[in-house]
Amino acid sequence: MARKREPGVTIEQIAKDFGVHPMTLQKWLSRAEIDDGAKPGQTRTEAAELREARKRIRLLEQEVEVLRRGVSLAGQPAGKRLYPLVSELAVDGIPIAVACRVLKLARQPYYRWLADPITDAEQVQARRANALFDAHRDDPELGYRFPLDEARDVGQAMADRMAWRICRDNGWWSEFGKKKGGKGRRPGPPVHDDRVLRDLAAQAPNQLWLSDITEHRTAEGKLYLCAVKDVLSNRIVDYSISDRVKARLAVNAVNNAAAQRGDVAGCVFHTDRGSQFRARKQVRALNRHDLVGSMGRVGAAGDNAVMESFFSLLQKNVLDRRSWQTRQELRIAIVTWIERTYHRPRGQKRLSGLAPVEYEAIMNTDVALAA
Repeated sequence: MARKREPGVTIEQIAKDFGVHPMTLQKWLSRAEIDDGAKPGQTRTEAAELREARKRIRLLEQEVEVLRRGVSLAGQPAGKRLYPLVSELAVDGIPIAVACRVLKLARQPYYRWLADPITDAEQVQARRANALFDAHRDDPELGYRFPLDEARDVGQAMADRMAWRICRDNGWWSEFGKKKGGKGRRPGPPVHDDRVLRDLAAQAPNQLWLSDITEHRTAEGKLYLCAVKDVLSNRIVDYSISDRVKARLAVNAVNNAAAQRGDVAGCVFHTDRGSQFRARKQVRALNRHDLVGSMGRVGAAGDNAVMESFFSLLQKNVLDRRSWQTRQELRIAIVTWIERTYHRPRGQKRLSGLAPVEYEAIMNTDVALAA
């Protein structure tokens, strides 16, 4: 009627006849022109598609949020362990139907669980898990022992086996793989006798040092690390990093370690039979600092197991975490992990839960008081 109105008939008159507001009728006319293509703008079909797309995007965002929040619970059996997460998501505005569908849960058991009270044992277990998770979230690179110590500090005491089981069920601990085999080359004859014989223990600092070399690839090529560890405290006395695996790599590590500790005369320096440790330059470096050389057997990783364990930690916590583009980038990551994580906040069970730096500080204080 408005489009085909006779001359002299106004929009206001037609709107009055049909009982609508003139402005509403004007909007209808404008919308009809847009739908017919006579006027530029968004058609009703396009508006409906846009609403549907926004609805789908909102649903995808909710599903992604459910998956993101459920990452920490990956690998756990469905059921009561996931129900608290559904409740938390519901408080944040994510529909229960969406959360249950993404987490592959049935809604009726969830509602039954929601109506029933939580047992005391489940509350205790949940508080323990929360304490372990908070510690693991602060430093996800560490295994279950560090979160256990943190949980005990906040009043959530539990047995070591209980903490291990909770961390295992939730995937909150590191798993270290076995070191790969050698390259098939037979090492040369030892230049030192085996003075350790797998007795990897020390009663004082600078009594027994272990050393080995590890490598890792970057986009620029391989990077090599030679580290020296004090068996008493498990501290990495010093290290040498280079892009070439030459005798100079081991020599620099020895010189750096000796410079750090000062008088190290009589300290046993135990290694494998790598060519870098059998080189004449290395032998002269040991003699220069009055270090006593020692070498393990061929193909016996247990002869230097403590050093292999450190390299395994380094491999899982730094080297294998992502791809490295430059040697400098990997070098910084290695040094940062050794100095900030391995030496200080990371407690070790063999050291009564202390970090290597803390253990050495206590031992040095006790020695000074005894003197």
